[in-house]
Order: sequence, then C-alpha cells, then structure tokens
Amino acid sequence: MTVIETDQPPSQAEFREGMAHLAAAVNIMTTDGPSGRCGITVSAVCSVTDDPPTVLVCLNRESAMHDVFKANSRVCVNVLGGGQQELAMHFAGATKVPMAERFTWDIWDLDQKVPVLRDALVTVIGVVKDCKRLGSHSVLFVEIERMRTRRGGQSLVYFNRGFHRLGAVSPAAR
Repeated sequence: MTVIETDQPPSQAEFREGMAHLAAAVNIMTTDGPSGRCGITVSAVCSVTDDPPTVLVCLNRESAMHDVFKANSRVCVNVLGGGQQELAMHFAGATKVPMAERFTWDIWDLDQKVPVLRDALVTVIGVVKDCKRLGSHSVLFVEIERMRTRRGGQSLVYFNRGFHRLGAVSPAAR
C-alpha cells in the first residue's frame, strides 16, 4: 500500500484518485416534466436531514441534463441493486442507447410524476427545494415526498473506478 501525504491542498488528479477510493451507492436519478424526461447515473447522493426528510445530489453543470433536472424540479433517486450494472452504464451514457429508448424498457413505472425503477432497492421521490452552485457542480437539495424500500438483495456500489456488489453480512459472520 502506498501512502501519499502532503501539507498542500490536493491537485485535481490527487483529489480524483482519493475520491475513487470513497465507496458510493450507484443511483439513477430521473425526472419528467415540461422540460423533458431524462435520467442520469449518479453516485454523489447523501442524506441531509430527516426533518424534513432531505437528500442532496451533486450534478455536473456541464451535463446535458443538468438544466432539465433544475427546470422540472421533481426527481426520483433510484438506488440500484447489485445486478443493475448494465443499467447504470446505459444512464452514464457509456452505451449510446438514446434517452427516449431507455424509458421504453419494461422496468419503469411511468404512472408516477417521474420515472420510477420498479426493482430499485430504494426509490426516493421528491422536489428540488434548493440548488447551490459550487465549482463544476450544482448541489440539489431534494425534499422527499415518498420513499419505498425493498428488503433483501445486494447493493451496487462504485469503488476504485469499478462496480461492485455489496450484500448484507450474515448474523453468523458478525
């Protein structure tokens, strides 16, 4: 193991390398409304407070979907399960499948005000209540209106620039 330590602020490359070692849940954030329907793979999602229930999502301002999410203001954060890596790649834009086609797949509940992934581990539906600009990203504060949690299964996490499955530890292993 190599340890890098300095008294200086990290360079952009050093920061990115360090953050690659911060394991994060993989999510697909979706929206629908007057500005259009879209979705994007995001890992920068974090709880903020439980009163009122709020999460934050960081979104690159250069993303073609940035302004759609801000304008529609209603979003769903779909927390992906261990077997949904391919879906994460589609919504990261790695497969070049057109956005409209992604929502024709029989995996979505489109009867909501936003697209909801039927077999997501967790779905968080809410409204963007505030947006703060910081560096290259916007931090969206989403006040949660509805939430559904599916028990069991594995979580899809991103760590060291790759996808990994994470499951619950059995009681015997604790």
